[in-house]
Amino acid sequence: MFKKDQPYNSLPLLPPLIELETKDILKAAIEANKSLAELKGIAKTIPNQSILISTLPLQEAKLSSEIENIATTNDRLYEAFASNSNNYDPQTKEVLRYREALWEGYNELKKNGLLTTNLFVEIYRRINGTDAGIRNTPGTKIKNSKGEILYTPPEGENIIREKLKNLEVFIHDNEDKIDPLIKMALIHYQFEAIHPFTDGNGRTGRIINVLYLIQQKQLELPILYLSRYIIENKNKYYELLRNVTENKHWQPWIIYMLNSIKETSEKTADKIIQIKELFEKTLIESKKKLPSKVYSKELLELIFEQPYSKVEFVVNTGIAKRQTAAEYLKELEKIKILKSRKVGKEVLYLNVKLYELLQN
Repeated sequence: MFKKDQPYNSLPLLPPLIELETKDILKAAIEANKSLAELKGIAKTIPNQSILISTLPLQEAKLSSEIENIATTNDRLYEAFASNSNNYDPQTKEVLRYREALWEGYNELKKNGLLTTNLFVEIYRRINGTDAGIRNTPGTKIKNSKGEILYTPPEGENIIREKLKNLEVFIHDNEDKIDPLIKMALIHYQFEAIHPFTDGNGRTGRIINVLYLIQQKQLELPILYLSRYIIENKNKYYELLRNVTENKHWQPWIIYMLNSIKETSEKTADKIIQIKELFEKTLIESKKKLPSKVYSKELLELIFEQPYSKVEFVVNTGIAKRQTAAEYLKELEKIKILKSRKVGKEVLYLNVKLYELLQN
């Protein structure tokens, strides 16, 4: 029996013993699947996928961290991502670690195709910059702003690992015929309810969401992030999580998660279209205004991979040697596509219109 102030060691295993294909759930699932499929198709229309995989994950890192009250600005984040300087505030560094954790998880998933407890631990460690693992000390309580206990997660490392093992089995059971998007909602609840780490469970869980969609071939790249939707509907998010725990009200939670996928897919697809249109417009403008020896599609693709560029990036991609690379970036600044900024000993170049687009 669930009691708020006692460890929920009896947390039921997955799958839940409920009807998962009600009329309302299926309707929401159909709409979410359609929007996600459209996003997947639109993402393929950008020839250089690096344009997506550097910019969008940074936005998610920022927003997912904001849910946990870890805040930084877009400008500081983009600047820190491009700069060699280590002179940034702890919040910005923590957000950058989130992005690193996402890519570590993505690369590991591409290698072995599995979502395991060991991978969850590695993601958590990268996010928090720690070598800690599964909670093994008692006393973890989830409280509200008044200090009232809302939830006490399972306690004892063996019990937590048993719950996580069940979660692993559920994730990789392809015989259950559950729609992957419905299943993702179940997985997310269960991970949050297990609460396996002392900190960073929400951020780890949100990375697991997108990795699961990739594992299930619903996406090819980690470009769908639900954090903005959660921020905009934060009270509902926590209320519905609690209602599953306290009252076994699964349907509203599942529909909430399906709606988040639908809305986020549509907004992300629109953002990708805007990035693509801006890139193509910048290509045309650059071809007209830049000297022929400077203009190249590769150079333009590079300055769209993230808001800030620098000479080192141009050199590392083999486009030009250092002195020539510096000249190229200065030429782009002359036609007002880039704007230079001194950061420590480096000069960074901001893609002004890309930055403005990502801000909105």
